[in-house]
Amino acid sequence: MWDKNEHASIDEVINLQNKLVPEMVQLLIERYNVLLQIRNDQPIGRRTLAKKLGLSERVIRSHVDFLKEAGLLSFGLAGMALTDEGSSLLQELRAYVNRLQKLSSLENILAEKLELKKVVVIPGDADENKVVTQEIGRTAARILLNLVADKKEHIVAVTGGSTVAAMAETIYGNQPNCVIVPARGGLGDRIELQANTIATVLAMHLKARYLQLYVPDSVSEDVLTQILHEDSGIKDVINTIKSTDILVHGMGQALVMAEKRGVPAKVRTMLQEEGAEGEALGQYFRLDGKVVYSTDSLGLVINDLAKIHTVIGIAGGRSKGKAILSVLRNGQEDILVTDEGAAREIIYWLNSKS
Repeated sequence: MWDKNEHASIDEVINLQNKLVPEMVQLLIERYNVLLQIRNDQPIGRRTLAKKLGLSERVIRSHVDFLKEAGLLSFGLAGMALTDEGSSLLQELRAYVNRLQKLSSLENILAEKLELKKVVVIPGDADENKVVTQEIGRTAARILLNLVADKKEHIVAVTGGSTVAAMAETIYGNQPNCVIVPARGGLGDRIELQANTIATVLAMHLKARYLQLYVPDSVSEDVLTQILHEDSGIKDVINTIKSTDILVHGMGQALVMAEKRGVPAKVRTMLQEEGAEGEALGQYFRLDGKVVYSTDSLGLVINDLAKIHTVIGIAGGRSKGKAILSVLRNGQEDILVTDEGAAREIIYWLNSKS
């Protein structure tokens, strides 16, 4: 068993690796499995090893050649075996790789059960360590950079919130063909966490263009109609937002977000009675994914997401597990970036019969 300090130190190493060489995770696990299989079956030939691991002989050849050069394998007439150094390294790597594989297992379970294209689970719990929120944002930033790396024209929409703000703060690139827009009108939160501000920061860090939407959230439908009728500039911004092809949005707890948005007490009571758990884009969801209430606002709503090429939901913390699941069950997300605390809570509720 690991003690708490050992657990934390392994998580720190994983987060550092994800920052610097994220592509190395799969490579490390493959080479660890090669060493593990050889130890169990030594001496063993390349062909048999490839068959047992389900890898091509070409990939196996690449791995074993590297491991031999590193002094971890020896070759004989009967096949390959671990050197003393290889055996020692395998023992030292066990806790680290087990941790990686457990996170990978959580990702696979969530991707399969929620029919998502990609899930990334960051070690830790944002409720206990705010650094985890930064790591979720950093990982989302890397995903976004990969999506816009084709240098094509993209319209990227972002919502407000601390996790999306962390994504904008940690991204750097050169994407002059991108237009960054707020997904919706303003939110009654600190200015640095509002969608307009985050869109500006993201655009500056990507050297991209940006548009602003200076319309408050939660105004009446009549007021929104009048704004669109009288202000052609806002109408043009809305048309651009509706053409979004990449969306990065946060997810929050329904009642917490309702209070932040200034939703009337009568409506908050209704949300509680209807079992609202999560909120995204001004929509409030039950645990089964059904929308029970929507705020009036200019910008994107859940029904728009089906037309968006890539939708990335980001949020963390065990306390948000049910909220995240309620949004994901609506079936509009493609990619989820979360943390271990939330992931385990989501899986608990996925398996719950209540």
